[in-house]
Amino acid sequence: MRTPVRRALLSVFDKAGVVDLARSLADLGVELISSGGTARALRDAGVPVTPVEDVTGVPAILGHRVVTLHPKIHGGILAEREDPTHRADMETYGIGPIDLVVANLYPFGDEPGIETIDIGGPAMVRAAAKNHRWVAVVTRPDQYGPLLDELRAHDATLGDDTRRALAVDAFAATAAFDAAVVEWLQGGETLPAHLVLALERTGEALRYGENPHQAAARYRARGTASWWDGVVQHGGLALSYLNLYDTDAAWRLVHDLGDGPAVAIIKHANPCGVALAGDLADAYQRALECDERSAFGGIVALNRPLDEPTVARMVAGPQADVVIAPSYGPGTVDALRGKRKNTRILEAAAPGPQALDYRQISGGFLVQEPHGYEAGRDRWRVVTKAAPTAEQWADAELAWRLVGHVKSNAIVLVRDGQAVGIGAGQQNRVEAGEIAAQKAAGRAAGGAAASDAFYPFPDGVEAAAEAGVAVVIQPGGSVRDDEVTARADELGLAMVLTGERHFLH
Repeated sequence: MRTPVRRALLSVFDKAGVVDLARSLADLGVELISSGGTARALRDAGVPVTPVEDVTGVPAILGHRVVTLHPKIHGGILAEREDPTHRADMETYGIGPIDLVVANLYPFGDEPGIETIDIGGPAMVRAAAKNHRWVAVVTRPDQYGPLLDELRAHDATLGDDTRRALAVDAFAATAAFDAAVVEWLQGGETLPAHLVLALERTGEALRYGENPHQAAARYRARGTASWWDGVVQHGGLALSYLNLYDTDAAWRLVHDLGDGPAVAIIKHANPCGVALAGDLADAYQRALECDERSAFGGIVALNRPLDEPTVARMVAGPQADVVIAPSYGPGTVDALRGKRKNTRILEAAAPGPQALDYRQISGGFLVQEPHGYEAGRDRWRVVTKAAPTAEQWADAELAWRLVGHVKSNAIVLVRDGQAVGIGAGQQNRVEAGEIAAQKAAGRAAGGAAASDAFYPFPDGVEAAAEAGVAVVIQPGGSVRDDEVTARADELGLAMVLTGERHFLH
């Protein structure tokens, strides 16, 4: 069914494009009603408009808190055109139908406060959305163009699908507005009593989910943006669920490594290679050498623009599913495309801070603060007779930074700014250490071992010593800390306790 648009109510805070919209509606023969600043903008532009107070017979009152909250406005929006009792009420009380509502809400997210808690706007939007069988509701300036296109193409009428789609978006807009108010009223509590999520899908569905038979899409909090929204894809296949999940892990890790050239290679959300170096090409090569076999089909994240020396090594190395960098030097994108036609080549800005972390469980969510490092080196303690050298301190700090990005149980071995062995996701810490040592194959000698949680028994320290490291860094906190420290002394290791655990599941 197509319904005509003969009378429209325009009341917007964001006035971008509203004059052109109103002029076009007037040209189509639509009668315009408006209030406050919107009405003034239309009058100043010479667009014929009837003020709301001329319709209601009541001026704006209570400091402009009550303007459109009147039966002659809401009755005109909510009336069922085919219901004889509704038509009788409209005739009795002099209510004219309103076929189109154009309203956007106060910018509460930018200016939270009592006076920016919009009442009239959401009331009109929700009324129009409820009665979308007869009424269209527009809540964003980017909807003006498609709306006018349809009105012009169909003799000032709108179809059912259009009105329904606009209603869905309108209810989503008021839900997001209410969610922002709820958050503000709870005073910024870390874990408030109510968390209201209003999410919107970004673009089309992803290529697939974790597996090809699963549908997937990326969503974001409505009205917000992240670094993902600015990503430019220069080549390769469409992105899948795991491409985004793993790339997010890689991008955050590589930006957690300080200011020097750094490369992180991620496989299934776990690092399989990380390195710092004096230039990007060496950082890539050193990261790759940690575990070249696992790097095949992984995510390569670089914290510097991709240059010719680095891309030359990359095209000679294993296939990457995704390459992500802040930018690309001349010829580097073509070089990747030429040798790695399926590789997704992404350009992105640095990631911003994370809000709360959500993880779904049956019937609800687990919610926590995002992962971070609170205990700095000034709170760390050397508990052994031996103390790390300056070089060993540097390796220990890097290993500690990396181990927080590895799935638990996790052990990371580092030597000279290069991860040489990573043991991830094991059910016990000794086996994680054994895997890391096996991958290091002797390259950890004189370096550092990091454990994401305390060593419950001395056997974990013994495994680190067998790998040849000179210093172990771990949170401490076990009832056997003294026993573990004594064993480290016997083995001639330096051991640092950070006082902070970094489980990651």
